[in-house]
Amino acid sequence: MTTSSRNPASRGITRLASGLLKQALTVLFLLPGLLAAQSPAAAGQAALHLDQQRLSRVDRLLQQYADQNKIAGAVALVLQDGRAVYERAVGWSDKEAGRRMTADTLFRIASQSKAITSAAVLALVEEGKIGLDEPVGHFIPTFAKTTVAVKDEAGVKRVPAKRPITIRDLLTHTAGISYGAEAHIRDLYAAAGLGPAAGYGWYTADKDEPICETMTRLGTLPFVAQPGEAYVYGYNTDILGCVVEKASGMPLDEFLRLRITGPLGMKDTRFFVPPAERERLATVYASGSDGLIVRAPDGARGQGHYVDGPRRSFSGGAGLTSTARDYARFLEMIRNGGALDGVRVLAPRTVALMTTNQTGTLHSAGGLGFGFGFQTVDRYGASGLAGVGAFGWGGAYGTTYQVDPQSRLVVVFMMQLIPNATDIQPKFYAAVYQALVN
Repeated sequence: MTTSSRNPASRGITRLASGLLKQALTVLFLLPGLLAAQSPAAAGQAALHLDQQRLSRVDRLLQQYADQNKIAGAVALVLQDGRAVYERAVGWSDKEAGRRMTADTLFRIASQSKAITSAAVLALVEEGKIGLDEPVGHFIPTFAKTTVAVKDEAGVKRVPAKRPITIRDLLTHTAGISYGAEAHIRDLYAAAGLGPAAGYGWYTADKDEPICETMTRLGTLPFVAQPGEAYVYGYNTDILGCVVEKASGMPLDEFLRLRITGPLGMKDTRFFVPPAERERLATVYASGSDGLIVRAPDGARGQGHYVDGPRRSFSGGAGLTSTARDYARFLEMIRNGGALDGVRVLAPRTVALMTTNQTGTLHSAGGLGFGFGFQTVDRYGASGLAGVGAFGWGGAYGTTYQVDPQSRLVVVFMMQLIPNATDIQPKFYAAVYQALVN
């Protein structure tokens, strides 16, 4: 007789081990069925790849729009698992000068600046220099007590804000701050050098003053909704750019260079283009009444002051220039949980905050949300073929992007067309997603 058969404790251990083994085998047997029971949106995502033959449809789409003179040109870049699987430059950077579009063409990215500035704010949140629920008035005194313009039968009156505007309000565009285009506040904003009278409202590249001077003046004007009660797209991220300057003790351009663009190797992402590189900057076009492009005028409503301007106003909400490759590196860092090529910019949980809906249904009741700097996809079908969990945004000059963690994609599309009367952007995304196959 063995020792184990004589010892009750040993027999119990043997039975326990045998039971655990049976449970493990049962789980392995059932695992394929459990995986098959997952939702279609989640099942098999790890195996999806972009089929090069199907991606050729993107080539045809972009070339068609350029040939039909609906766009001058464009650059498209798609990363999967951090690797470039599609990159094309079509058409013209400057049609009149005969300058072809190239992969390293520079673009005015306007509101794509918002995600980078939001990342800068959150880097300072991680250091304890800014609090998410801290009042903005701690950094810009004119925001300590703000007002709201309310229309009634007697006209327009200012009422005090019900509570202080916070950093969180600005990150989610729920501070009630617009670009000053509403009829009942437009004249007040124009008198302060803000709103549509100053370019398109969001445009500040021609201002010969630091952004904090402009935002300090903004704090004296009435806003259009109470803090936290509505999604209102406006100067929020420009205010945050000033907050970064106040909290860090350095100009916004320097902070971004030291903490984000420099470490990530984004050498072409800047507020102003060096004069020696002016020919790298794509020309701005506009959709004419017949849908065909015309060259946009010089000045704030066209080519802008990104080369020859005062170079003093660093608009965190709409001021950066970049390339498709540069911006894709920033997005890949976000997709990768805050780090890229050994450089960590943000913590994974901070990135999760940025890319998760923080506004409920204030931004949209149709399956789209807004995080800290990104629009989020909360329902499949709310944004074309993008998967749940995708996030992105775009810029007024026609640039746009999407990150889809489910499909391991970073997608960037760059053109310069304002106003844009085409439907090329949704068609472009559809052409990319249809190429995802098992």
